[in-house]
Amino acid sequence: MRSTGLRAFHCPTAFRAIKKEDPDAKQLQKYDISSLKHLYVAGERLDPPTFHWLDDLLDVPVIDHWWQTETGWPIAANLPGIEPMPTKAGSATFPVPGFNVQVLNRDGEQAQPMEQGSVVIKQPMPPGCLTGVWRDPQRFHSAYMAAFPGYYLTGDGGYFDEQGYLFIMGRTDDVINVAGHRLSTGEMEEVVGAHPAVAECAVIGIHDNLKGQMPIGLVIPKDGFDGDEATLEAELIARVREHIGPIACFKQVLVVDRLPKTRSGKILRKLLRTIADGKDFGIPSTIDDPTSLADVHAAMRERSVGLPTKPSHSIISAHKPPRMRAAFIVLRSLSYYFLVLLFH
Repeated sequence: MRSTGLRAFHCPTAFRAIKKEDPDAKQLQKYDISSLKHLYVAGERLDPPTFHWLDDLLDVPVIDHWWQTETGWPIAANLPGIEPMPTKAGSATFPVPGFNVQVLNRDGEQAQPMEQGSVVIKQPMPPGCLTGVWRDPQRFHSAYMAAFPGYYLTGDGGYFDEQGYLFIMGRTDDVINVAGHRLSTGEMEEVVGAHPAVAECAVIGIHDNLKGQMPIGLVIPKDGFDGDEATLEAELIARVREHIGPIACFKQVLVVDRLPKTRSGKILRKLLRTIADGKDFGIPSTIDDPTSLADVHAAMRERSVGLPTKPSHSIISAHKPPRMRAAFIVLRSLSYYFLVLLFH
């Protein structure tokens, strides 16, 4: 950044890793980044603790924006080049012109402000969006269009607040059912991640014979953490109970060194659930560091989290051919380049 005079920077969840290793940002003082004018964060939900950390460190707008590979460009963002709006931690601000974003409840009705539901886009979609799946139109329809006719299903859950700000809380399959109560693991992650000793976290739901599902937390402490893990666990359980309530049944926290992520920085929560439930799993082609699975698996076995006595996991090969993976990488790179041009 110092050598190139970079003005706009995109670095999704790597910031959490930086916050873990250098929570006081001492390394930042060694470099001249005065050329930086905007910081755009995408790839995964920007949790409020990370937003505030960046906002306090950098004297530039921190732009949380939300989009998908399928849409090709931002669905919701704060547009500094058009009419910048006041920011709200945890929100991607407002839908970008061209996208009619709505939140629907389980009955397909429009959700009320602050009511969480499925985030959808009313058809027609703007130019640049996915129009089908190669040689499999039925798959495209069933995956994106069948759930709510007339709407594109993003697969993300969230809500609008009273001022119309859009909050994306995570994938809809991250909503868990605890004794008949639907709870967002994204809300729990927000509470856990706000603890001063936590650098990064994930909350997943695992199978429970009595309640259906139970949430557990996996946390990466900040660098230099020398506290007692049992004390940290108790504090996090108390925080969730205070902010969300005993209904969450949040009773277990595992401390790990790493979490499995994609190369773009997204935590592989579905894979974590699969491992915790003792099911066979394959290594996704998008995983950045497969060895991170060993850390998580060992932590779960040590605490007997959801795993059978003698787990038997078959590691299957990634199903995407190298040529297709390369095509996705190229498309993602082009999309980020377009993003710089759009918002610069």
